[in-house]
Amino acid sequence: MTRVLQSYSQGRWQSADGEVTPLLDASTGEAVALMPRNGPDVGAMLQFARKIGGPELRKLTFTQRAAILKDLGKYLFGHIEEFADISLLTGATRRDTAVDVDGGIGTLAVYASKGARELPDRKILLDGEIEPLGKGGTFGGRHIYSSKLGAAVQINAFNFPIWGMLEKFAPAFLAGMPSVVKPATQTAYLTEAVVRRIVDSGLLPEGTISLLCASPAGLVENLTSQDTVSFTGSAATAQSLRSHPIVTGRSVAFNAEADSLNCSILGTDVIQEDGEFDIYVDQLVNEMVIKAGQKCTAIRRAFVPASMLEDVAEAVSARLGQIVIGSPRDPSVQMGPLASHGQREEVRSGATRLMAAAKVVFGDLNKVSVVAADGEKGAFLSPLLLRSEDIYASEIHSVEAFGPVCTLIPYQTFGEVIEAASLGEGSLVASIVTADPALAKVLITGLAPWHGRILMVDSSSAGESTGHGIAMPQMLHGGPGRAGGGEELGGMRALSHYMQRTAVQGNPSFLETL
Repeated sequence: MTRVLQSYSQGRWQSADGEVTPLLDASTGEAVALMPRNGPDVGAMLQFARKIGGPELRKLTFTQRAAILKDLGKYLFGHIEEFADISLLTGATRRDTAVDVDGGIGTLAVYASKGARELPDRKILLDGEIEPLGKGGTFGGRHIYSSKLGAAVQINAFNFPIWGMLEKFAPAFLAGMPSVVKPATQTAYLTEAVVRRIVDSGLLPEGTISLLCASPAGLVENLTSQDTVSFTGSAATAQSLRSHPIVTGRSVAFNAEADSLNCSILGTDVIQEDGEFDIYVDQLVNEMVIKAGQKCTAIRRAFVPASMLEDVAEAVSARLGQIVIGSPRDPSVQMGPLASHGQREEVRSGATRLMAAAKVVFGDLNKVSVVAADGEKGAFLSPLLLRSEDIYASEIHSVEAFGPVCTLIPYQTFGEVIEAASLGEGSLVASIVTADPALAKVLITGLAPWHGRILMVDSSSAGESTGHGIAMPQMLHGGPGRAGGGEELGGMRALSHYMQRTAVQGNPSFLETL
């Protein structure tokens, strides 16, 4: 019998009755879990987090919180293969799982390590030095951070059910805020499995993590000014939540990371014989194939010097033609299915709109060859490489097909490619592949206002580079405009989302004791 997912609220696992939605194995179409529509009282869930979890966390210093995260990371690493088996149901290959599951636990471990090294063994963070405010030296001021008294509500996307949870949970925990997790429906069974292990570990103070596997009805309505919301998903949903009367009326802290039309630019200095050419092609193929292109950081627009367009198109097509698609249970498979049939239809719809301004170079929207699976029962889709001759075509800068779809775009000048990149109206990441530092500086200066992260790659850094699509915990993850206007990660910067900055004034000798 297919199991109904449970929520973890008020210190216990809670079941629900009523309507349920089947959650399907992405490769076979078979039901693997049921998501209930009705869930626990979300108001009570939030209050328990605020009144029980928050005070328990705030009893601890930053050093003590970091020690708990370190132990939790070790515990979860011991269960990675268990999580990897469940991750197969989402369509993830072992390589995909390494990005989500291993990467999520690794991010938690990084925060534990940085917290132990960089944060004080106390409960208040200082922000800057004492500022003299009087001529006699007896009056000054300094800024401090203190833990907010609410709950850190996280609303996550389907494509990273573990990384998305842990990269938000770790800094919130360090900052002294309990987390309430709302996973996306399609892959909630993986999130539930990891939260079960977190609870079973017995390492967390009571009330510091809650899980809502049900409709989010009432969640936003029960927020207070001391709560925070961290959202990952579509730009449209982010806008809807951000403008909710409760969020605006109570000034609820809101951070959004939304899908965006990220780009990669091949420098005009690169020719086919250069190592940078292979780096560009390899990176582009990886971003189309890993997680079947279901990454908010994936390359959607590939800008190439007009003189190199044919060479790049041929090289990428040749690489894509070698990709083995099928069930992630088969070790030869390099790309699995999309997370659901509904997601496949959304990608097809988006790609069809893109094809109004671009022609197909490689792939077929309606036909794909797969191994160890049925192409129709599973949510499989061929990688689709498109080519647009018009760098300013509106569709390629406004439509995102959230899957293995990318458009090659020729450019003539640096000014032209910078202008075209900005037409995406804000992105999470751009990458530049060039061996010319002067060229890279020109592009970085032009791209920076519209991007949260810029990756510059050449032959000297490619060996250690984590790649275009990987968000590292030490660096900011987010972007302006369409990308949500928020910032996550960034090392200890992430704690500021969960703490209140306050200016304290008084005698400098007193301020030194804070």
